[in-house]
Amino acid sequence: MPSIHQTHTSAPTSLPRALLFLLALAAGLSVASIYYGQPMLGILGAEIRADGRTIGWLPTLTQLGYAFGILLLAPLGDRYDRKRIILLKAAGLSAALLASGLAPSIGVLLAASFAVGLTATLAQDIVPAAATLAPPAHRGKIVGTVMTGLLLGILLSRVVSGFVAEQFGWRAMFCAAAVAIVALGAALARGLPNFAPTTRLPYSALLGSLLALWRQYPGLRRAAVAQGLLALSFSAFWSTLAVMLHGAPFHLGAGAAGAFGLAGAAGALAAPLAGRLADRRGPASVTLLGAGLTVLSFAVMGLMPWLPPHTALWLVVASTIGFDLGIQIALIAHQTIVYSLDPAARSRLNAVLMTCMFIGMASGGALGSLALAGWGWTGVTAIATAAAAGAFLLRLGARAPRAAAQPAA
Repeated sequence: MPSIHQTHTSAPTSLPRALLFLLALAAGLSVASIYYGQPMLGILGAEIRADGRTIGWLPTLTQLGYAFGILLLAPLGDRYDRKRIILLKAAGLSAALLASGLAPSIGVLLAASFAVGLTATLAQDIVPAAATLAPPAHRGKIVGTVMTGLLLGILLSRVVSGFVAEQFGWRAMFCAAAVAIVALGAALARGLPNFAPTTRLPYSALLGSLLALWRQYPGLRRAAVAQGLLALSFSAFWSTLAVMLHGAPFHLGAGAAGAFGLAGAAGALAAPLAGRLADRRGPASVTLLGAGLTVLSFAVMGLMPWLPPHTALWLVVASTIGFDLGIQIALIAHQTIVYSLDPAARSRLNAVLMTCMFIGMASGGALGSLALAGWGWTGVTAIATAAAAGAFLLRLGARAPRAAAQPAA
């Protein structure tokens, strides 16, 4: 496969389907690594002898590692050959997953979880790689296909890990994931072309430009904070779901918790419709739609204590579909807003947006665990609803579509 050491005037005219599939698979498998642990928390905590509050730090540290990786490592894709960065991260991710599977104590597992999050950011190198390789006329479609792979990786990872953990144990899941990333790295080494750097800025200047972009564009700040709040609600739910289902009145195992990923996948598959809505009605209004649907979906879960267990379980399924759809709708609309601010800095704008998003996820994991320990599932749904409502109010205060696309005065 040829190299892409070329300028914009010699853009590629086609993208082989096999390469597109490889990119979508790579995005999905790499980002899935940070979610494998969530459905297994109930059985993992019991086996490794960690209490609920301590085990809640596993998803928190994984998400925090991902946020640090986006902030500190993603800008390197503009400075060095992105293929080399992807392969180095794949090697690191496989090692971190293997360390998780072989961890002898909760301390080692916590450290390995942070390393998993840090190196799983190769997904955020795959997406701009797809944008670079794509023909200009089909860039949106190709990036959308890769993003679909990424979203399905997030959601279906829970289904896979829940099943594998129940059948073979949680250690087997982490070890199998490590093997999968080794195979993925080999495929990427063979199928991915090299990428010419697009800037010679030193590393410190690359990081400094992130802060400059944050200061320059109020639309970036609003999008990042709003998506971060939605991510907080998302993570508060998913990081505590397995523990909630494991206890009374449901007494369900990791497989049931993982199966909820199918409900979330249904919402994610419908999310690309948000792009069409954004074209017709403007992305700012679509962010309101997504945030509003998320608020409603979490709020109705507050009815669970007054419902019989069977009905309550179906309510959680319906709410999962609703909030996953709402959050993905908002994400696509926020990306549309952010990418319009400065086409020459899209990878760094994306790094800012995604850093805030995964800081929100890390915060949601910590707050969700504390709420579950202190106030039960009602506390978790209250935090998720409040965070989503904050995002809705933030977007409501920026209703003028043009305000999101103008720099600060």
